[in-house]
Amino acid sequence: MSSTLYQLFADTADRQPDAPAVELPDKTLTYRQVRNAAEAVAEQIRDAHPPVARVGLFATRSTVAFAGYLAALRLGAAVVPFHPDFPAARNRRVRELADVDVVVADAALWKRDEQGWADGLPVVLLTDEDVLAAAPSGHLPPYDMDPDRPAYVLFTSGTTGRPKGIPIRHRHVLPFVEHSIARYEVGPGCRMSHTFDLTFDPSVYDLFVTWGGGAVLVVPNRSEMFSPAEYLARRELTHWFSVPSAVSVSAQLGQLPTGRTNTLRYSHFGGEQFTYGQARTWHAVAPDSLIDNSYGPSEVAVGCSTFRLPRDPPQWPSTSNDTVPIGRVFDHLESLIIEDTGELCVRGAQRFDGYLDPQDDAGRFLDHSGAGQPGPEHYFRTGDRVRIEGGQLVHLGRLDDQVKIRGVRVEPGDVETALRQLPQVHDAVVVVAGRDGVCELVACYTGQPVPRRDLLRALRTTLPIHLVPRRFLHLETLPLNSNGKTDRGALRALAGESLDGGHP
Repeated sequence: MSSTLYQLFADTADRQPDAPAVELPDKTLTYRQVRNAAEAVAEQIRDAHPPVARVGLFATRSTVAFAGYLAALRLGAAVVPFHPDFPAARNRRVRELADVDVVVADAALWKRDEQGWADGLPVVLLTDEDVLAAAPSGHLPPYDMDPDRPAYVLFTSGTTGRPKGIPIRHRHVLPFVEHSIARYEVGPGCRMSHTFDLTFDPSVYDLFVTWGGGAVLVVPNRSEMFSPAEYLARRELTHWFSVPSAVSVSAQLGQLPTGRTNTLRYSHFGGEQFTYGQARTWHAVAPDSLIDNSYGPSEVAVGCSTFRLPRDPPQWPSTSNDTVPIGRVFDHLESLIIEDTGELCVRGAQRFDGYLDPQDDAGRFLDHSGAGQPGPEHYFRTGDRVRIEGGQLVHLGRLDDQVKIRGVRVEPGDVETALRQLPQVHDAVVVVAGRDGVCELVACYTGQPVPRRDLLRALRTTLPIHLVPRRFLHLETLPLNSNGKTDRGALRALAGESLDGGHP
């Protein structure tokens, strides 16, 4: 049994070196080619900054991205993904918080904009052609299969405007990967989707469930990213994994015709609530596919529960909020539900050891005093409300104000902090409004009215695109509830009206 993500990949490369590992839109790479590329990039990283503990990765859906990810793991370092479309201020903050040693970057993306956030860091600039042409010298030290090393560090939105770092060790994520390989019968000949960016932890499923099972990762081109039916049919996918809102968005754009795919065996959704309306839409597109709904915070290594819908829609169980159940927590984990609040708490092999900044651990672990690292006996408090219905967990929402946009966690406080820093804005509250399973952020603010384009331009200099509100409501004052606090319910109602054309 493999003890690290890299060893999982390397074991497959040993068994089937000439099998396809990655199918890009214009070429297919074998496991041998990907492994050689990773070894060659690892040598370049080592030469740029010996020794290395954390490698920043500025690439996406490319040979550079895959070789760079594996190269960092080959060196025993943790991967810190950077999104090429995130603003420099955000990337600089992540770089500082993660204490990145060196950056591996896709040269085309790197030169597209100014990258001052990496000033002072060694940067290994590569093209896909560079990576495939490089030959490893074979002088790397033997691989250290230490499951206690961090595998990756991801950052999620924080309530105060400071991103929260989530370090995940190999021993945390391997149980999830092995569980998924078995559940979805992933093996040679399987063709796996790749819909998640590397800054989002379901991408670990995309890469390592694929490579651990000996399958091929089928990387979409730009048009396929926005047309799931085209992606499924043209590339003959056998396995699909995405956020549920991809179904709603594609349906609204008329990009989900039926009767085009007959190869899909498993459909897997996660990252946000999966409505029965979305499930019915997808079933019409891929009627022969099994459909799973999964749940899990990044702090419990990608996913910790799954529910499979019966093949026959009339047998689908009804729920109180018309969302697909999230199933039961995996057998190798332990869980409990706090009686008063309905909060789901989880502990076990997949639970992380605490945030990058220990201050963020406060209040997130059951019965943990806040002093020292949480022990294995402490349950992680997910912040998610659940209820058992028909023997299965149903996700009811959050206990706090955190929301999901396209499956990505968003703390409204993060956006509110950025808004309040603008000179024309006095106060701001961010809420979510949506229809047909597609949610968007709406910013309600007081102060001087500001043109929407100016607000968008200002926020995009500090916030990732998924944190920038789509709509802005200027109010003379923010409504208050009977306790004198901001009435978020009233603001959500106003935001809902704005979607229906009631507000600009």
